[in-house]
Amino acid sequence: MFNWLRRHCDAILAPLPAERLLALDVLRGLTITAMILVNNPGSWRYVYAPLRHAEWHGWTITDLIFPFFIVIVGMSLQLSLQRQRNTAKSVTIRHAAKRSATLFGLGLFLALFYYNFSDPAYSYLQQKLLTLRWLGVLQRLGMVYFFTVLIVLYCGTRGRIGWLLALPVLYVAGMLFLPYHDAQGNQFVGLWLNGNNFSNWLDHTLLGPAHVYYRQAMPFSFDPEGLWSSLPAIASCLSGVLMAQLLQADRPLQWKIRLLLLGGVVAVWLGLLFGDIIPINKQLWTPTFVLLSSGFAAIAVAACLWLCDVKGYRRWGAPFVVFGANAILFFMLAGIAARVLVMLPLGDGSLKSWLFGHFFQPLFGDLNGSLAFALVFMGLSYLLMHWCYRKGFIYKV
Repeated sequence: MFNWLRRHCDAILAPLPAERLLALDVLRGLTITAMILVNNPGSWRYVYAPLRHAEWHGWTITDLIFPFFIVIVGMSLQLSLQRQRNTAKSVTIRHAAKRSATLFGLGLFLALFYYNFSDPAYSYLQQKLLTLRWLGVLQRLGMVYFFTVLIVLYCGTRGRIGWLLALPVLYVAGMLFLPYHDAQGNQFVGLWLNGNNFSNWLDHTLLGPAHVYYRQAMPFSFDPEGLWSSLPAIASCLSGVLMAQLLQADRPLQWKIRLLLLGGVVAVWLGLLFGDIIPINKQLWTPTFVLLSSGFAAIAVAACLWLCDVKGYRRWGAPFVVFGANAILFFMLAGIAARVLVMLPLGDGSLKSWLFGHFFQPLFGDLNGSLAFALVFMGLSYLLMHWCYRKGFIYKV
């Protein structure tokens, strides 16, 4: 068995170019794996606390997953643009706009991919098309990617650092000083409450209560991937750009690892230090959350570099290379499969609830059964993703 695993991992790593940054591939795969794992428990009633998002202020390890992915997008963007430095900017912008629009469209497809077959009175038009959630994970990725490309193309290192600092400052200025009103004419300013802050008001006003995730929030409905919070999300992506620039510097690898580690520890410390002034909040994507998540991302990059490139421990990352190579395809197929399991009726509920209630829960209990369902989902996903990887089918947006 051990020899088979070694051969399996070696076969995955063999096609990778020698100069390719394995640590980034592994971290991308780790991140998308974690994202799919926490999105697919056997039952949302039974989830271990670290695998849940913080309800409002504060953070869990699960809250770090999406910003990790955005940081990795920034790193990949910088490495890609460096290889295309002789390409005309207009061509690069057109390509970025097409890629962003594709990501946005894929996000809308997932939002629309649902039908309640168990309810005869279900109206797809009324309950899905006319109440389409406009924003989401892929939509945010698309928007953040496009604006980060523009900044990277037209700004040098100092300009990028300037934008990295200016966007959170602009965000905080809006949150603290821009007044807004509810339907009764009451004026508010400077709040960080769930359903009552400038970012939530903007989503409620521009997107409408029917088109956001938290439709019942009061007094303002909002989306966790909302409009105003996209500003510091761009800063998260820029932090990834700067990490990649550091890796491109003509310096010894161990020096880069130490600097990433030091910068990550300082960023996490600053995020925690100022968390009492500006709360750490993923749903608002506050600047302290940017510091915390980007800091941990830098530490994770340093750890992967040390393991893969300094110590030469590469085989452990091979399965994550499989997931990371096809991250968007993996996200899409996992999202479709998860929705199909919920849509198909069986017994008194869905196919998913039947599988959990008849197999996983009786065998492993509530919490462990829910986690076991997610792990089996991951295992089956790996078989499909490995087949795609072996056949050379890599979906690039």
